Amino acid sequence: MGLTIVLLVAAAAVVFALATGVRIVPQAKVMVVERLGKFHHVATSGLNILIPFMDSPRAMEMRNGVRITRNTLVDLREQVMGFETVQVITHDNVNMEVGSVIYYQIVDPGRALYQVENLALAIEQLTMTNLRNVMGGLTLDQTLTSRETVNTKLRMVLDEATEKWGVKVTRVELREIEPPQAIKAAMAKQMTAERERRAEVTKAEGDKSAAILQAEGEKISRILRAEAERDAEIARAEGHKRAVMLEAEGKAEATRLTFEAIHTGRATPEVLALRYLETLQELGKGDNKMFVPYEATAALGTLSMLKDVFGGDSAPPPAPEAPRLPARNPSAAALSAQALARNAAAAATAPMPATRRVQPPTPSDE
Repeated sequence: MGLTIVLLVAAAAVVFALATGVRIVPQAKVMVVERLGKFHHVATSGLNILIPFMDSPRAMEMRNGVRITRNTLVDLREQVMGFETVQVITHDNVNMEVGSVIYYQIVDPGRALYQVENLALAIEQLTMTNLRNVMGGLTLDQTLTSRETVNTKLRMVLDEATEKWGVKVTRVELREIEPPQAIKAAMAKQMTAERERRAEVTKAEGDKSAAILQAEGEKISRILRAEAERDAEIARAEGHKRAVMLEAEGKAEATRLTFEAIHTGRATPEVLALRYLETLQELGKGDNKMFVPYEATAALGTLSMLKDVFGGDSAPPPAPEAPRLPARNPSAAALSAQALARNAAAAATAPMPATRRVQPPTPSDE
């Protein structure tokens, strides 16, 4: 009976030893093992054998949400810890509530257990105090617009402080910033005023641009109209000049042809006198008549000369004496008629070239 009891006790001891000595550690977790109350080694993931009654795992207090739990396994993965909002005072004496989130990772489980009593509580208090310090050095506008700067400063301070605890702070984020209600109302009014100012500035700039564009358009339009009028005037002037030149060239060509015809045909003064009279007759035709004054003596002299030319050797009858007219300045037509008469008289008195006169036959010749 006594032997049976001994065997049962031995079996129970073996079972207990197996139950407490064989430990399986999951992946990404470790176990801090103490031997006789002193740090011995860190059991990694996999199968680990512990000496019963000598080796024992050390439990670590971890925070899960708002609860703090004790566990013999230390998680080496990156963990997140969120904090409730805390009251902070900015550099310009504005009270506000700020909530933050911290991401950290345990890199040395031994120091995380033996360098600090409660790692979760220590990280929480350290984050709150440094958050107040950082926010106290910034103004309200800076805290609202420089979150990245605040996050960087907090991460550097916390990482430096938790290095001796075997913890690496990877990231710190400001979750929320709640200014007082009065500040919110003032910020809303400021935002409304700023937007109205921007709208007015934008409208003024638009009106300015429109006025400038309209003025430039009118300027270009006037310039184009002026250039068009100038080109039209130049074209009309050139056309008029061309027409005058062509008319002058036509008159010059007609005069040249007339002059060549007169000199080529060897017109005599008698022919010129007849042309003069024909011209006077043509001027007298039609409804619009022009009276050209001329000296009567000049016309009579011309007629007498024509009679001498066509009448042969018979002596011309004496020309009747023209009535005396009151002395006046002769006109251009009269001077032209007198010049023609003088030319005709000179031609008549000039010696004629020797010509053979045909005599009528006499009875002796027959």
